[in-house]
Amino acid sequence: MKQTQFLEVLDRDEAERRWRSVVRGERLGPETIALEAALGRVLAEDVRATVDVPGFDRSNMDGFAVRAEDTFGATEEEPVRLRLNDEILATGIEPKVEVEAGTATTIATGGMLPRGADAVAPIEITDADPEDARFVLVRAPRVPGAAVSFAGTDMGRGETVLFAGTRLTSRETGVLAAIGCDRVAVVKRPRVAILSTGDEIVQPGEEMRPGLVFDSNGRILADAVRELGGDPSFHGAIRDDVDALRKALGRALETSDLVLLSGGTSKGEGDLNATVVRELEPGILVHGVALKPGKPICLAAAGEKPVVILPGFPTSAIFTFHEFVAGLLRDLAGLPREARESRSARLAIKTRSERGRLEYLLVGLVEAEDGRLSAYPMGKGSGSVTSFSRADGFVRLDRNTELALAGTPVEVTLIGRDVPVADLVVIGSHCAGLDLIASALSRRGMRVKLLAVGSLGGLEAAKRGECDLAPIHLLDPETDRYNESFLTPGLKLVRGYRRMQGVVTRAEESRSIEALLEDPSVRMVNRNRGAGTRILIDRLLGDRRPPGYAYEPRSHYAVAAAVAQGRADWGVTIESVAREAGLRFVALRPERYDFAVPEARWERPAVRLLRSLLEDAGSPLRAALSRHGFPAD
Repeated sequence: MKQTQFLEVLDRDEAERRWRSVVRGERLGPETIALEAALGRVLAEDVRATVDVPGFDRSNMDGFAVRAEDTFGATEEEPVRLRLNDEILATGIEPKVEVEAGTATTIATGGMLPRGADAVAPIEITDADPEDARFVLVRAPRVPGAAVSFAGTDMGRGETVLFAGTRLTSRETGVLAAIGCDRVAVVKRPRVAILSTGDEIVQPGEEMRPGLVFDSNGRILADAVRELGGDPSFHGAIRDDVDALRKALGRALETSDLVLLSGGTSKGEGDLNATVVRELEPGILVHGVALKPGKPICLAAAGEKPVVILPGFPTSAIFTFHEFVAGLLRDLAGLPREARESRSARLAIKTRSERGRLEYLLVGLVEAEDGRLSAYPMGKGSGSVTSFSRADGFVRLDRNTELALAGTPVEVTLIGRDVPVADLVVIGSHCAGLDLIASALSRRGMRVKLLAVGSLGGLEAAKRGECDLAPIHLLDPETDRYNESFLTPGLKLVRGYRRMQGVVTRAEESRSIEALLEDPSVRMVNRNRGAGTRILIDRLLGDRRPPGYAYEPRSHYAVAAAVAQGRADWGVTIESVAREAGLRFVALRPERYDFAVPEARWERPAVRLLRSLLEDAGSPLRAALSRHGFPAD
């Protein structure tokens, strides 16, 4: 089957215009539902009150219903003496006795004000007459309407209390209940069918085998649809078979207002999703957008019903969903367009972009001591599941940008409503032990933000005052010591823990390191430049550049995975990761994993807490670190 993707790669705005000009975009019709099921729904019609609220003049306080003019001139020294009527007005009691001049009626909060009364004297300004219990003494004057809610002052009969298009929260459902509304007309929820496709897809809970991936897109998209007021229906993972896909798509179109597919094929034979969607009428309207991530997106229609093929990689799928589908869903659901907030920042590190494609660069935001924000690229690619979930926002790099230098001013569009405030910002080298530290702080109510940029990147961030901690494990070849010599004025060191670095191979390998290096068929996996482990690797290799030297993943876990899966034969990682992956581990040397801290942040509460936990040899954190192979000494 001939590859047919990207026949016409369009500009992002032109792609959306072409698609939206065909598909239905107005809100769906109304349906009437019970009030108890209305939370989160959108009103289809204005709601008018059919009763007055309150429905009667009522007391706002416990006290006595009085005629205000009877209390004029009352003081503590010369109280007004009123005769009590032979009636007590609890809530729900209809008054029978009129309050006449010189009289008062006992009334509870919420009680119906009797005829003749126009104010309430609260219990706090009254006393029982010590000479005659049939009288009450009022020690302060009242004005007409004091402590009284008059009928219809909250809502009047016939008044519009809620308008069409309102999304119902607990406040609005309370209003509806107050006017006695037990059923309400709401906009129908857009029914969204979701199909994951590909032979490599397995559902969470099913057996995992090499070459397969768990289906995260199905879950992400279903919940994103639900967040936007839609009604998702997951149709499962459809194998790479044209007939099976055609039948599944037909069923989805029959029962939905919008169809989402994600993925394509793992066989390299062409995009089967596009093959089937192309058979619809009018079918494919856009296939390929000059966008990163998300270039493969396919926007189509069956009549006026929208059909979208999202890219298979999770970050690309959810990003293009929010870029193209979310707005349409909000329109169908009767919700207003979401106003996205933005923040000015500076790019923290040099970033390359692909010329000819508008790039949406996911970033994490941190605040420096001078109050300015720095944007750190998340850097995990469109296949990452965590990039979108952990990013604070994104930066648009236009189609003509190939290189954005560190320090470049950028505008960051926020994914949430605001920049999350972290108690502890950690930028530098990542480690499994760091996860234990973050977990310990989180259990104590601290919000921790982690950005993995390597030891050298962390040091630069600490120098700029952008982080509280910069985890480092940098070996000085001149002193053969870790970390101290890399500190500059303005930085202090918190001692962390020791961890063992070593060479990993698959369990069946028994050769020495030197023997591996002498075999030209043996392939290594390296680490990224700027990582502390890279310094150790280059020291081990000297001038040698074995096969795989240019393969530079950014984490210990990626090194272990490359060896375990046979894409490489050896690499260097830490012992705890090697053991978890079931690899043979040959120790090279212990190293220090410490934390550089800007002096200006030394006394921040989260930094003080971490220092105290690390300095206490008997702390639960130290015990957990030791259990996982990260001792203090």
